[in-house]
Amino acid sequence: MRLPDMPLHDPFVVADGKTRTYYLYTSNDSSVSGVDGTGTMVYRSHDLRDWKRPVVVFLAAEQSGIWATDGGWAPEVHAWGDKYYLFTTLHDQDKPLPVPPPNQWGVPFQLPNHMRGTITAVSDSLLGPFTVVDPSRPTPPAHLMTLDGTLYVDPSGQPWMVYAHEWLQTVDGTMEAIRLAPDLSRTIGDPVFLFKGSDASWISEQIPGGVPHQLPPYVTDGPQLYRTPDGSLLMLWSTYEKNLITEDGTVGGGYVQTYAVSPSGDLTGPWLQRRPLVRDDSGHGMLFRTFEGRLMMILHRPFDNARGKLYEMQLLDHALRVLRQRTDLDGDR
Repeated sequence: MRLPDMPLHDPFVVADGKTRTYYLYTSNDSSVSGVDGTGTMVYRSHDLRDWKRPVVVFLAAEQSGIWATDGGWAPEVHAWGDKYYLFTTLHDQDKPLPVPPPNQWGVPFQLPNHMRGTITAVSDSLLGPFTVVDPSRPTPPAHLMTLDGTLYVDPSGQPWMVYAHEWLQTVDGTMEAIRLAPDLSRTIGDPVFLFKGSDASWISEQIPGGVPHQLPPYVTDGPQLYRTPDGSLLMLWSTYEKNLITEDGTVGGGYVQTYAVSPSGDLTGPWLQRRPLVRDDSGHGMLFRTFEGRLMMILHRPFDNARGKLYEMQLLDHALRVLRQRTDLDGDR
């Protein structure tokens, strides 16, 4: 298989040096995996061009006592100790959360809120099967509507989960972080605020004035942390240029891949927002290095019926830019 033929939302790549294999994780799609159900599947390749048909590594319905079986968004797999840990976001629309009243923050209708959050599952293998660590609740605080949790390990060795706090609950979506226990089994302490979606000042350039329902919310999606050689910390994240909101909570208006920089290298910032790297309804990207040492970014485009797109990147100090799209790999001419 090749990327134009591969359904692929919220892609995440693990470059396994032991086998010189790229593992590309995404939400389960039964049309290619042949397995029904909410979960995670993985494609494999030795060259980023030709991929094996995906295998399913996690199914929510197979987890005894799990709190939710919908979603399966934004799967990531991280090596930690001698295990591999899967983070993926589940939700349950039948478990409502308190909602802000209509007309708060200028939104003229009540936003739908329900339990949503990233779970943690563990395996001995990159190919799973992954078993959820705590089936009773999401990893971030359950009263918060969150998604897209990612692992970050600070210079002291402390693991964190960084996640997006949904605009559905905050209107101005935020990025937050919470400490994890050494075995990633539970959280420690309270969430730490990192930044809010409206901090990206370029968003206001795109929002038309005087048009009902086309003002905030501000969406925060898809965090991924990357340490630069100069000691700074980058965070890739995604949002919308024109936040078009409907009463069912749908947002549209142009998904974009952007990033922020913490020049101090501290997770708590301060975070400086940079302009988008890729537009054209593209986003939820992550950085990885090829076995030859090239810095690459993979993201999905378009938002609906998404496919994976690959970009060769350049990092100068803590400035990130696109060198070229790898159309020889992703087929997007």
